[in-house]
Amino acid sequence: MDFSALALSPPLQQVLQELDFQTVTPIQAQSIPVLLQGRDLVGQARTGSGKTAAFALPLLQKIQLQQRRLQALVLCPTRELCAQVAGEIRRLGRRLPGLQVLALAGGQPVWPQVNALEKGAHVAVGTPGRILDLLQRKALDTRQLTTVVLDEADRMLDMGFREDMERILGVTPPTRQTVLFSATFPPDIEALSRTFQKEPVRVTVVEADAAPDIQQLCYACAPEEKTALLLRVLRQYQPASAIVFCNLKATVVELTRALAEAGVSADGLQGDLEQSERDRVMARFRNRSTRVLIATDVAGRGIDVEALDAVVNFDVPSQPEPYVHRIGRTGRAGRRGLAIALVTPNDERKVEGIELATGVKLERASVETLPPADATSGVSLAADWETLSISAGRKDKMRPGDILGALTGEAGGLNASDIGKIELHDHHAYVAITKGLVRVALQRLRDGRIKGRKYRIDWVR
Repeated sequence: MDFSALALSPPLQQVLQELDFQTVTPIQAQSIPVLLQGRDLVGQARTGSGKTAAFALPLLQKIQLQQRRLQALVLCPTRELCAQVAGEIRRLGRRLPGLQVLALAGGQPVWPQVNALEKGAHVAVGTPGRILDLLQRKALDTRQLTTVVLDEADRMLDMGFREDMERILGVTPPTRQTVLFSATFPPDIEALSRTFQKEPVRVTVVEADAAPDIQQLCYACAPEEKTALLLRVLRQYQPASAIVFCNLKATVVELTRALAEAGVSADGLQGDLEQSERDRVMARFRNRSTRVLIATDVAGRGIDVEALDAVVNFDVPSQPEPYVHRIGRTGRAGRRGLAIALVTPNDERKVEGIELATGVKLERASVETLPPADATSGVSLAADWETLSISAGRKDKMRPGDILGALTGEAGGLNASDIGKIELHDHHAYVAITKGLVRVALQRLRDGRIKGRKYRIDWVR
Protein backbone atom coordinates (compact mmCIF):
# COMPACT_ATOMS: atom_id res chain seq x y z
CA MET A 1 0.00 0.00 0.00
CA ASP A 2 1.14 3.55 -0.77
CA PHE A 3 0.51 6.49 1.56
CA SER A 4 -1.52 8.13 -1.22
CA ALA A 5 -4.17 5.42 -0.68
CA LEU A 6 -4.77 6.58 2.90
CA ALA A 7 -7.44 9.19 3.70
CA LEU A 8 -4.91 11.76 4.94
CA SER A 9 -5.30 15.52 4.44
CA PRO A 10 -3.50 17.29 1.55
CA PRO A 11 -0.92 18.99 3.85
CA LEU A 12 0.04 15.62 5.36
CA GLN A 13 0.18 13.96 1.93
CA GLN A 14 2.42 16.82 0.74
CA VAL A 15 4.85 16.28 3.65
CA LEU A 16 4.94 12.52 3.01
CA GLN A 17 5.87 13.19 -0.62
CA GLU A 18 8.56 15.69 0.41
CA LEU A 19 10.03 13.18 2.88
CA ASP A 20 9.82 10.42 0.25
CA PHE A 21 7.51 8.29 2.39
CA GLN A 22 6.03 5.93 -0.18
CA THR A 23 5.32 2.39 0.96
CA VAL A 24 3.32 2.02 4.17
CA THR A 25 4.83 -0.35 6.77
CA PRO A 26 2.63 -3.18 8.11
CA ILE A 27 1.92 -1.43 11.44
CA GLN A 28 1.00 1.79 9.58
CA ALA A 29 -1.24 -0.02 7.07
CA GLN A 30 -3.19 -1.70 9.87
CA SER A 31 -3.27 1.21 12.36
CA ILE A 32 -3.80 4.44 10.40
CA PRO A 33 -7.26 3.60 8.92
CA VAL A 34 -8.52 2.47 12.35
CA LEU A 35 -7.20 5.61 14.09
CA LEU A 36 -8.64 7.88 11.39
CA GLN A 37 -12.04 6.39 12.27
CA GLY A 38 -11.51 7.59 15.86
CA ARG A 39 -11.40 4.11 17.37
CA ASP A 40 -9.18 3.02 20.28
CA LEU A 41 -6.26 0.81 19.32
CA VAL A 42 -3.78 -1.60 20.89
CA GLY A 43 -0.74 -2.00 18.65
CA GLN A 44 2.07 -4.50 19.04
CA ALA A 45 5.20 -3.82 17.01
CA ARG A 46 8.94 -3.82 17.49
CA THR A 47 11.25 -0.79 17.58
CA GLY A 48 11.94 0.55 14.10
CA SER A 49 8.63 -0.63 12.59
CA GLY A 50 7.30 2.86 11.84
CA LYS A 51 4.86 3.04 14.74
CA THR A 52 5.52 6.73 15.50
CA ALA A 53 4.15 7.77 12.11
CA ALA A 54 1.32 5.23 12.61
CA PHE A 55 -0.09 7.25 15.51
CA ALA A 56 1.33 10.70 14.62
CA LEU A 57 -0.39 11.09 11.24
CA PRO A 58 -3.97 10.42 12.49
CA LEU A 59 -3.24 12.55 15.58
CA LEU A 60 -2.15 15.49 13.37
CA GLN A 61 -5.17 15.07 11.09
CA LYS A 62 -7.50 15.72 14.07
CA ILE A 63 -5.71 18.83 15.37
CA GLN A 64 -7.71 22.05 15.11
CA LEU A 65 -4.93 24.55 14.52
CA GLN A 66 -7.05 27.64 15.12
CA GLN A 67 -7.63 26.54 18.73
CA ARG A 68 -4.26 26.76 20.53
CA ARG A 69 -5.09 24.36 23.33
CA LEU A 70 -3.77 20.94 24.24
CA GLN A 71 -5.55 18.37 22.06
CA ALA A 72 -3.17 15.40 22.07
CA LEU A 73 -0.89 13.87 24.72
CA VAL A 74 1.78 11.22 24.06
CA LEU A 75 3.38 9.46 27.06
CA CYS A 76 6.87 7.94 26.56
CA PRO A 77 9.17 6.11 29.01
CA THR A 78 12.32 8.24 28.58
CA ARG A 79 13.52 11.74 27.78
CA GLU A 80 15.30 10.53 24.65
CA LEU A 81 12.17 8.91 23.26
CA CYS A 82 10.15 12.07 24.07
CA ALA A 83 12.58 14.20 22.08
CA GLN A 84 12.57 11.70 19.22
CA VAL A 85 8.76 11.42 19.05
CA ALA A 86 8.21 15.18 19.38
CA GLY A 87 10.74 15.74 16.58
CA GLU A 88 8.96 13.25 14.32
CA ILE A 89 5.55 14.83 14.98
CA ARG A 90 6.99 18.29 14.15
CA ARG A 91 8.55 16.88 10.98
CA LEU A 92 5.31 15.25 9.82
CA GLY A 93 3.31 18.35 10.78
CA ARG A 94 5.58 20.93 9.19
CA ARG A 95 2.93 21.95 6.62
CA LEU A 96 0.36 22.65 9.37
CA PRO A 97 0.72 26.42 10.00
CA GLY A 98 1.21 27.39 13.64
CA LEU A 99 1.43 23.79 14.94
CA GLN A 100 2.94 23.80 18.47
CA VAL A 101 4.48 20.55 19.77
CA LEU A 102 6.06 20.52 23.25
CA ALA A 103 8.46 17.94 24.72
CA LEU A 104 7.82 17.77 28.48
CA ALA A 105 10.40 15.57 30.19
CA GLY A 106 12.36 15.54 33.43
CA GLY A 107 16.05 16.36 33.62
CA GLN A 108 15.32 19.91 32.44
CA PRO A 109 13.99 22.94 34.36
CA VAL A 110 10.22 22.84 34.79
CA TRP A 111 9.50 26.58 34.52
CA PRO A 112 10.27 26.99 30.79
CA GLN A 113 7.83 24.13 30.21
CA VAL A 114 5.19 25.80 32.39
CA ASN A 115 5.66 29.06 30.45
CA ALA A 116 5.39 27.24 27.10
CA LEU A 117 2.12 25.60 28.22
CA GLU A 118 0.74 29.00 29.27
CA LYS A 119 1.34 30.29 25.73
CA GLY A 120 -0.62 27.36 24.35
CA ALA A 121 0.25 24.16 22.46
CA HIS A 122 -1.56 21.58 20.36
CA VAL A 123 0.47 18.45 21.21
CA ALA A 124 2.50 17.47 24.28
CA VAL A 125 4.96 14.55 24.38
CA GLY A 126 6.12 13.76 27.91
CA THR A 127 7.36 11.31 30.49
CA PRO A 128 4.76 10.24 33.10
CA GLY A 129 6.69 11.81 36.01
CA ARG A 130 6.97 15.27 34.45
CA ILE A 131 3.38 15.24 33.12
CA LEU A 132 2.12 14.39 36.62
CA ASP A 133 4.27 17.19 38.07
CA LEU A 134 2.76 19.69 35.59
CA LEU A 135 -0.75 18.46 36.39
CA GLN A 136 -0.15 18.97 40.12
CA ARG A 137 1.08 22.53 39.38
CA LYS A 138 -2.16 23.06 37.40
CA ALA A 139 0.02 24.05 34.43
CA LEU A 140 -1.32 21.36 32.11
CA ASP A 141 -5.00 21.39 31.10
CA THR A 142 -6.27 17.98 29.98
CA ARG A 143 -9.95 18.95 29.64
CA GLN A 144 -9.79 19.41 25.85
CA LEU A 145 -7.71 16.33 25.02
CA THR A 146 -9.09 14.27 22.15
CA THR A 147 -6.19 11.78 21.83
CA VAL A 148 -3.92 10.08 24.38
CA VAL A 149 -1.12 7.78 23.19
CA LEU A 150 0.87 5.45 25.47
CA ASP A 151 4.05 4.72 23.51
CA GLU A 152 6.16 1.72 24.67
CA ALA A 153 3.65 1.06 27.43
CA ASP A 154 5.39 -2.16 28.50
CA ARG A 155 8.62 -0.25 29.19
CA MET A 156 6.74 2.40 31.22
CA LEU A 157 5.28 -0.40 33.36
CA ASP A 158 8.74 -1.97 33.74
CA MET A 159 10.07 1.38 34.97
CA GLY A 160 7.38 1.63 37.67
CA PHE A 161 5.14 4.23 36.00
CA ARG A 162 1.88 2.26 36.29
CA GLU A 163 0.37 4.44 39.04
CA ASP A 164 1.45 7.65 37.27
CA MET A 165 -0.09 6.48 33.98
CA GLU A 166 -3.37 5.58 35.70
CA ARG A 167 -3.53 8.96 37.46
CA ILE A 168 -2.88 10.82 34.20
CA LEU A 169 -5.49 8.83 32.26
CA GLY A 170 -7.91 9.37 35.16
CA VAL A 171 -7.98 13.16 34.57
CA THR A 172 -8.47 13.00 30.79
CA PRO A 173 -11.93 13.24 29.14
CA PRO A 174 -13.83 9.93 28.89
CA THR A 175 -14.52 10.80 25.23
CA ARG A 176 -10.81 10.69 24.32
CA GLN A 177 -9.31 8.29 21.80
CA THR A 178 -6.81 6.06 23.63
CA VAL A 179 -3.95 4.50 21.66
CA LEU A 180 -1.60 1.98 23.27
CA PHE A 181 1.61 0.69 21.65
CA SER A 182 3.70 -2.03 23.25
CA ALA A 183 6.32 -4.50 22.07
CA THR A 184 5.04 -7.18 24.49
CA PHE A 185 1.68 -7.94 26.10
CA PRO A 186 2.05 -9.03 29.73
CA PRO A 187 -1.09 -9.19 31.91
CA ASP A 188 -0.50 -5.63 33.19
CA ILE A 189 -0.90 -4.27 29.65
CA GLU A 190 -4.12 -6.21 29.14
CA ALA A 191 -5.44 -4.82 32.44
CA LEU A 192 -4.51 -1.26 31.44
CA SER A 193 -6.31 -1.67 28.13
CA ARG A 194 -9.45 -3.11 29.77
CA THR A 195 -9.61 -0.23 32.25
CA PHE A 196 -8.93 2.74 29.96
CA GLN A 197 -9.93 1.73 26.43
CA LYS A 198 -13.30 1.30 24.71
CA GLU A 199 -13.54 -1.76 22.46
CA PRO A 200 -10.01 -1.33 21.12
CA VAL A 201 -8.94 -2.80 17.80
CA ARG A 202 -5.95 -5.10 18.32
CA VAL A 203 -3.20 -4.80 15.71
CA THR A 204 -0.20 -7.12 15.83
CA VAL A 205 2.75 -7.14 13.45
CA VAL A 206 4.35 -10.58 13.63
CA GLU A 207 8.05 -10.30 14.43
CA ALA A 208 9.05 -12.84 11.81
CA ASP A 209 7.52 -10.71 9.02
CA ALA A 210 9.36 -7.57 10.03
CA ALA A 211 12.57 -9.09 11.41
CA PRO A 212 15.67 -7.53 9.87
CA ASP A 213 18.55 -9.63 8.56
CA ILE A 214 20.88 -9.87 11.56
CA GLN A 215 23.88 -12.17 12.03
CA GLN A 216 23.75 -13.23 15.71
CA LEU A 217 27.03 -14.42 17.21
CA CYS A 218 28.09 -15.32 20.73
CA TYR A 219 31.57 -15.62 22.20
CA ALA A 220 32.14 -17.64 25.37
CA CYS A 221 34.41 -16.27 28.11
CA ALA A 222 34.97 -16.05 31.85
CA PRO A 223 33.43 -12.98 33.59
CA GLU A 224 36.85 -11.41 34.23
CA GLU A 225 37.77 -11.71 30.50
CA LYS A 226 34.80 -9.75 29.14
CA THR A 227 36.43 -6.31 28.78
CA ALA A 228 39.46 -7.75 26.97
CA LEU A 229 37.14 -9.84 24.78
CA LEU A 230 35.07 -6.77 23.89
CA LEU A 231 38.24 -5.00 22.71
CA ARG A 232 39.14 -8.01 20.57
CA VAL A 233 35.63 -8.09 19.07
CA LEU A 234 35.72 -4.35 18.25
CA ARG A 235 39.15 -4.70 16.63
CA GLN A 236 37.95 -7.66 14.58
CA TYR A 237 34.74 -6.10 13.23
CA GLN A 238 35.75 -2.40 13.35
CA PRO A 239 32.20 -1.00 13.44
CA ALA A 240 31.90 2.66 12.45
CA SER A 241 28.91 2.85 14.81
CA ALA A 242 28.04 0.37 17.58
CA ILE A 243 26.04 0.21 20.80
CA VAL A 244 27.30 -1.93 23.70
CA PHE A 245 24.55 -2.81 26.21
CA CYS A 246 25.21 -3.42 29.92
CA ASN A 247 22.78 -4.36 32.68
CA LEU A 248 24.14 -1.92 35.31
CA LYS A 249 24.99 1.80 35.36
CA ALA A 250 28.27 1.06 37.18
CA THR A 251 29.35 -1.25 34.35
CA VAL A 252 28.70 1.53 31.82
CA VAL A 253 30.99 3.90 33.73
CA GLU A 254 33.78 1.31 34.16
CA LEU A 255 33.61 0.08 30.57
CA THR A 256 33.57 3.58 29.07
CA ARG A 257 36.76 4.41 30.98
CA ALA A 258 38.46 1.12 29.98
CA LEU A 259 37.67 1.51 26.26
CA ALA A 260 38.77 5.16 26.19
CA GLU A 261 42.09 4.19 27.82
CA ALA A 262 42.52 1.53 25.11
CA GLY A 263 42.15 4.16 22.37
CA VAL A 264 38.55 3.41 21.42
CA SER A 265 36.26 6.34 20.55
CA ALA A 266 33.65 5.53 23.21
CA ASP A 267 31.10 7.30 25.40
CA GLY A 268 28.63 6.18 28.06
CA LEU A 269 24.89 6.79 28.45
CA GLN A 270 23.30 6.02 31.81
CA GLY A 271 20.54 7.38 34.01
CA ASP A 272 22.66 9.64 36.24
CA LEU A 273 23.66 12.03 33.43
CA GLU A 274 22.11 15.50 33.27
CA GLN A 275 19.92 16.08 30.21
CA SER A 276 22.40 18.52 28.64
CA GLU A 277 25.18 15.93 28.89
CA ARG A 278 22.92 13.20 27.47
CA ASP A 279 22.15 15.48 24.51
CA ARG A 280 25.87 16.01 23.89
CA VAL A 281 26.62 12.27 24.11
CA MET A 282 23.83 11.40 21.68
CA ALA A 283 24.72 14.20 19.24
CA ARG A 284 28.33 12.99 19.07
CA PHE A 285 27.17 9.39 18.52
CA ARG A 286 24.62 10.27 15.84
CA ASN A 287 27.15 12.31 13.86
CA ARG A 288 29.92 9.67 14.14
CA SER A 289 32.20 11.67 16.48
CA THR A 290 31.82 8.69 18.84
CA ARG A 291 32.03 5.19 17.38
CA VAL A 292 30.96 3.11 20.39
CA LEU A 293 28.10 4.03 22.72
CA ILE A 294 27.85 2.08 26.00
CA ALA A 295 24.37 2.13 27.54
CA THR A 296 21.88 0.50 29.90
CA ASP A 297 18.44 -0.54 28.60
CA VAL A 298 16.68 2.38 30.30
CA ALA A 299 19.19 4.99 29.10
CA GLY A 300 19.24 3.44 25.64
CA ARG A 301 15.46 3.55 25.21
CA GLY A 302 14.52 5.80 22.33
CA ILE A 303 17.94 5.73 20.68
CA ASP A 304 17.30 5.80 16.97
CA VAL A 305 20.51 5.88 14.95
CA GLU A 306 20.62 5.32 11.21
CA ALA A 307 22.89 2.61 9.82
CA LEU A 308 24.04 1.11 13.13
CA ASP A 309 26.73 -1.44 12.25
CA ALA A 310 26.63 -3.60 15.37
CA VAL A 311 25.02 -4.21 18.75
CA VAL A 312 27.06 -5.94 21.45
CA ASN A 313 25.44 -7.48 24.51
CA PHE A 314 28.29 -7.07 27.01
CA ASP A 315 25.81 -8.39 29.59
CA VAL A 316 23.15 -10.82 28.37
CA PRO A 317 19.71 -9.65 29.59
CA SER A 318 17.75 -12.03 31.80
CA GLN A 319 14.64 -11.97 29.55
CA PRO A 320 14.34 -12.45 25.75
CA GLU A 321 12.34 -9.20 25.16
CA PRO A 322 15.18 -6.76 26.02
CA TYR A 323 17.54 -8.82 23.84
CA VAL A 324 15.17 -8.51 20.86
CA HIS A 325 14.81 -4.75 21.46
CA ARG A 326 18.57 -4.30 21.69
CA ILE A 327 19.53 -6.13 18.51
CA GLY A 328 16.60 -4.61 16.57
CA ARG A 329 18.63 -1.41 16.29
CA THR A 330 21.00 -2.97 13.75
CA GLY A 331 20.14 -4.39 10.33
CA ARG A 332 17.70 -1.67 9.30
CA ALA A 333 17.08 -0.07 5.91
CA GLY A 334 17.89 -3.25 4.01
CA ARG A 335 21.40 -3.66 5.45
CA ARG A 336 22.58 -6.81 7.20
CA GLY A 337 23.04 -6.25 10.93
CA LEU A 338 25.50 -7.75 13.41
CA ALA A 339 24.62 -8.71 16.99
CA ILE A 340 27.28 -10.13 19.31
CA ALA A 341 26.78 -11.51 22.82
CA LEU A 342 29.58 -12.09 25.34
CA VAL A 343 28.45 -15.20 27.18
CA THR A 344 29.77 -16.40 30.53
CA PRO A 345 28.88 -19.86 31.97
CA ASN A 346 26.14 -18.17 34.06
CA ASP A 347 24.53 -16.84 30.86
CA GLU A 348 23.98 -20.16 29.10
CA ARG A 349 20.44 -20.56 30.41
CA LYS A 350 19.56 -16.99 29.33
CA VAL A 351 20.84 -17.75 25.82
CA GLU A 352 18.69 -20.89 25.69
CA GLY A 353 15.65 -18.78 26.67
CA ILE A 354 16.43 -16.23 23.93
CA GLU A 355 16.82 -18.99 21.32
CA LEU A 356 13.56 -20.60 22.40
CA ALA A 357 11.64 -17.29 22.32
CA THR A 358 13.04 -16.07 18.98
CA GLY A 359 13.34 -19.40 17.18
CA VAL A 360 16.88 -18.45 16.12
CA LYS A 361 20.03 -20.25 17.24
CA LEU A 362 22.92 -17.94 18.14
CA GLU A 363 26.04 -18.84 16.18
CA ARG A 364 28.87 -19.96 18.49
CA ALA A 365 31.98 -18.12 17.33
CA SER A 366 35.56 -18.99 18.25
CA VAL A 367 37.55 -16.58 20.40
CA GLU A 368 40.71 -18.00 18.77
CA THR A 369 39.92 -16.22 15.49
CA LEU A 370 39.98 -12.76 17.13
CA PRO A 371 43.04 -10.48 17.28
CA PRO A 372 44.66 -10.11 20.72
CA ALA A 373 43.28 -7.39 23.02
CA ASP A 374 46.43 -5.29 22.82
CA ALA A 375 46.65 -5.48 19.01
CA THR A 376 48.09 -2.35 17.46
CA SER A 377 48.40 -3.63 13.89
CA GLY A 378 47.19 -0.42 12.31
CA VAL A 379 43.59 -0.98 13.49
CA SER A 380 42.31 2.35 14.75
CA LEU A 381 39.03 2.63 16.63
CA ALA A 382 39.17 6.43 16.75
CA ALA A 383 36.36 8.47 15.14
CA ASP A 384 36.73 10.35 11.86
CA TRP A 385 34.60 13.32 12.98
CA GLU A 386 34.53 15.91 15.75
CA THR A 387 31.57 17.97 16.95
CA LEU A 388 31.07 21.70 17.43
CA SER A 389 28.11 23.21 19.29
CA ILE A 390 26.49 26.54 18.37
CA SER A 391 24.42 28.54 20.86
CA ALA A 392 21.36 28.94 18.60
CA GLY A 393 18.75 26.50 17.35
CA ARG A 394 15.37 25.98 15.77
CA LYS A 395 13.53 28.54 17.92
CA ASP A 396 16.21 31.15 17.14
CA LYS A 397 15.37 30.70 13.41
CA MET A 398 18.65 28.87 12.80
CA ARG A 399 18.59 26.46 9.85
CA PRO A 400 21.09 23.79 8.75
CA GLY A 401 21.76 25.81 5.59
CA ASP A 402 22.82 28.81 7.69
CA ILE A 403 25.50 26.75 9.45
CA LEU A 404 26.62 25.06 6.24
CA GLY A 405 26.84 28.45 4.53
CA ALA A 406 28.95 29.94 7.33
CA LEU A 407 31.40 27.03 7.14
CA THR A 408 31.68 26.78 3.36
CA GLY A 409 31.36 30.47 2.50
CA GLU A 410 34.11 33.01 2.07
CA ALA A 411 34.80 33.33 5.82
CA GLY A 412 34.72 29.59 6.56
CA GLY A 413 36.41 28.28 3.45
CA LEU A 414 35.71 24.58 4.13
CA ASN A 415 34.49 22.08 1.55
CA ALA A 416 30.99 20.68 1.99
CA SER A 417 32.55 17.18 2.20
CA ASP A 418 34.35 18.29 5.40
CA ILE A 419 31.01 18.92 7.12
CA GLY A 420 28.87 16.05 8.42
CA LYS A 421 25.52 15.85 10.15
CA ILE A 422 23.95 19.11 11.38
CA GLU A 423 21.48 18.61 14.23
CA LEU A 424 19.17 21.40 15.43
CA HIS A 425 17.64 21.57 18.92
CA ASP A 426 15.43 24.36 20.29
CA HIS A 427 18.22 26.73 21.35
CA HIS A 428 21.45 25.06 20.23
CA ALA A 429 22.86 23.11 17.31
CA TYR A 430 25.56 20.51 16.69
CA VAL A 431 27.67 20.14 13.56
CA ALA A 432 30.15 17.38 12.67
CA ILE A 433 33.51 18.44 11.22
CA THR A 434 36.26 16.28 9.69
CA LYS A 435 38.68 15.49 12.52
CA GLY A 436 41.72 17.21 11.00
CA LEU A 437 39.84 20.48 10.39
CA VAL A 438 37.95 20.93 13.66
CA ARG A 439 40.37 23.55 15.07
CA VAL A 440 40.20 25.54 11.83
CA ALA A 441 36.37 25.38 11.78
CA LEU A 442 36.18 26.34 15.46
CA GLN A 443 38.35 29.42 14.99
CA ARG A 444 36.63 30.56 11.80
CA LEU A 445 33.15 30.28 13.33
CA ARG A 446 34.33 32.17 16.42
CA ASP A 447 35.94 34.89 14.27
CA GLY A 448 33.04 35.08 11.81
CA ARG A 449 29.26 35.34 11.95
CA ILE A 450 26.26 33.16 11.18
CA LYS A 451 23.36 35.05 9.60
CA GLY A 452 25.17 38.26 10.51
CA ARG A 453 25.35 37.44 14.23
CA LYS A 454 27.96 36.21 16.70
CA TYR A 455 27.21 33.00 18.59
CA ARG A 456 29.04 30.98 21.20
CA ILE A 457 30.93 28.10 19.55
CA ASP A 458 32.27 25.17 21.62
CA TRP A 459 34.17 21.98 20.80
CA VAL A 460 32.11 19.11 22.21
CA ARG A 461 34.42 16.44 23.66
